[in-house]
Amino acid sequence: MNRQEANNRITGGFLGGSLDHYGIRNLKSIVLNDRALIVKDLTTYAKQHAASAEYIKQYMTLKENNKPKAIKVETPEELRAKMIAQAKESLRQTEESSKKATAEMKPMFEKIVEAARQNLKSVEDPNNKSMKSYAQSYENLKLQMQQSHENLLKNWEEKYPTNHLLYIKVRLQEFLDATNDVDFTAQLTERNGIKYFVNPIYERKSDRWKMAFRAGKGAVEEARTFAQQWLLEIK
Repeated sequence: MNRQEANNRITGGFLGGSLDHYGIRNLKSIVLNDRALIVKDLTTYAKQHAASAEYIKQYMTLKENNKPKAIKVETPEELRAKMIAQAKESLRQTEESSKKATAEMKPMFEKIVEAARQNLKSVEDPNNKSMKSYAQSYENLKLQMQQSHENLLKNWEEKYPTNHLLYIKVRLQEFLDATNDVDFTAQLTERNGIKYFVNPIYERKSDRWKMAFRAGKGAVEEARTFAQQWLLEIK
């Protein structure tokens, strides 16, 4: 692959949390003894890319795209005006339909039109109970929505910190947790052309654990050493 494609895959791995190895046909054919050195080269390059303006821009775009939107609470006046407009439009549509109705359907449409008229009269009534109730609870509702938004913003800042390396720090820890107890001596058995772990407990391990097993001890240990060192550097 070219450099840009490699950068895109590294970015996708950091931002999405999974390794994109689709279409890389030669991975499995890499000799076990060569894998640690290749991992060292790749991780070093990935670290350099993570400091690039290109990566930081994409991370900031991700952060901004996930920023919680403030929900505007309609004022009592705005809600009343909207409901009146909706009721008028509903009445207009039902009256239009009534004009086009067959003689057989006319009685039914007349009832629908009358119901629409009553609904408009109700929402236009200055003493409408629902409107009054909303007006009384408006300030509390506005405060609740504001507090909810502030909590969402706080959680958003924690998940997407301004320091892009703190987001990568989470990914590094996820990798270390997933590969903490890989048994590289685990025995395999083959059934119908598919390999399975002899130990049934290992069959229930995560996909990342199994991926690490397939990668081999040398590659994983090199990656873990790199991740641990990088974690120490990220403040």
